[in-house]
Amino acid sequence: MATSNSHRAAGRAVTPLRHSGRALRGTGGAAVLGTVLLGSAFAGGAAQAAPAAPATVPSAVTQAAAPVAPASVQALSSSEKLRWGSQGASVEQLQSALNDEGSSLAVDGKFGPRTHGAVKDYQQTNGLQVDGVVGPETRGSLNGSAPGVGGGGASVPAPASSSSSTGQAIVDAARTQMGAAYSWGSSNPGVSFDCSGLTQYAYKQVGIDLPRTSGQQVDAGTQISKSEAQPGDLVVWPGHMGIYAGGDKVVDAGRSPGAVTERTIWGNPTFVSFR
Repeated sequence: MATSNSHRAAGRAVTPLRHSGRALRGTGGAAVLGTVLLGSAFAGGAAQAAPAAPATVPSAVTQAAAPVAPASVQALSSSEKLRWGSQGASVEQLQSALNDEGSSLAVDGKFGPRTHGAVKDYQQTNGLQVDGVVGPETRGSLNGSAPGVGGGGASVPAPASSSSSTGQAIVDAARTQMGAAYSWGSSNPGVSFDCSGLTQYAYKQVGIDLPRTSGQQVDAGTQISKSEAQPGDLVVWPGHMGIYAGGDKVVDAGRSPGAVTERTIWGNPTFVSFR
C-alpha cells in the first residue's frame, strides 16, 4: 500500500504540469515547454508559462513602410545649345522635358525632325523665338518648374566653347572632297556631291547629322548676319549652299564649275549657323 500510495503521490504532481503544458503550447515554445516542465517536476511545483518573445518586424515590412522619395523634376542640366543633329544625354533630357509639356517623342537622344518640330511648337506656345534651337531662353523656360537648375529663364553660363575648332574641322572635311564631281542628288565621297550632300557630309564628320535637303538644313539652323559668320557655318543662296571657309571664301559643290571647289563668295547670300 505504501508503494501504491507513493506512486499516486507522484502521479498527482503531473496534473499541474498538464495545465502548464497547455499554457506553454499556447505561447508557441516547444523547447521552452520541455525546460519548464522538467524544472517544475523536479521542484515539485506548478510550471509557469515563459514570457512570450517580443515580436520582431520583418525587415521587408520595414522597408515597405519607408516613405517613397518623390520623382525628381526633369530638367535640362546642360548649357550647350541643342539643335537638329545634336545627340546624347542632353537631347534625351530635352525630349523627356518636352514630353512633360505634352509632346510624344521617342527618348532616343537624337535631335531629328520630330524633336525639332516639338521645340518649335513649345517656343510658339510660350512666346519664345521660334527657331527650333534650344538656347538659354528656351532652356530656361523648360527649367522654369525645376528650382535650382537654371530656372526662371536665367541663362546658365556656357562653358568654354570649342565651336571654332569644330567649325574648322567642318571646313577641312569639305576640303577633302575638292575635285569631286557635281551631281544633283548625290552624296558619294571621293566621287560626286550636290551642294547639300556636301554640307551634310562635312557636318557628319564632326558628329552633327543635318537633314538632307538645302531647305531642311536652313530651317534646322539659325540665320545670322555675315559679321557673325565663322568658318563652318552655311552660306546660302536661293537653291544653293556651301560651307563658309572664312576670308570671304566658300567651299561648295557647284553646278557651274561642275565640282567641289573653294572660291570667293558672290552676291548677297545669307548665313546659317549650327553653333
